[in-house]
Amino acid sequence: MRSYNFYGWQQATVPAVSDEYKNIRDPRQLYDMLSEVWCADTCAPRMRSCWTRENMTLGQCSVTAFLAQDIFGGDVYGILRPDGNYHCYNMVGDCVFDLTSEQFGDEALSYEDNPRQSREVHFAKEEKRLRYEYLKNGLMKKLCRECEAL
Repeated sequence: MRSYNFYGWQQATVPAVSDEYKNIRDPRQLYDMLSEVWCADTCAPRMRSCWTRENMTLGQCSVTAFLAQDIFGGDVYGILRPDGNYHCYNMVGDCVFDLTSEQFGDEALSYEDNPRQSREVHFAKEEKRLRYEYLKNGLMKKLCRECEAL
């Protein structure tokens, strides 16, 4: 099995719950696909000038976590950061995974006792909703290309 650097990758085996994403088998495959979709346009504006392909998960947490929730169900939780923002990750049953944890390098994050995050609160910021839609559309295009290749 290939190894990954995102938190929880070893147990990230939950299946898609939506037929819209039936070609995505688990969060690891989603990570692989998003690795080709994440870009400066999907990065949080306050971090965009620091975004690089080498640090492709920078500023991608909430839009990625809510997209993963669409695909795998479960809940999105947030780790309060020193700047007052929340770093979002997913919990599906007892499976916890954070597709964008690599942006923190060796910093240890705590994935216990964090507050649930609301899509309505996050997407009240139009720029965040638009970044989510951009990410989702990029993923759908990638899925369509893969289907055509079969």
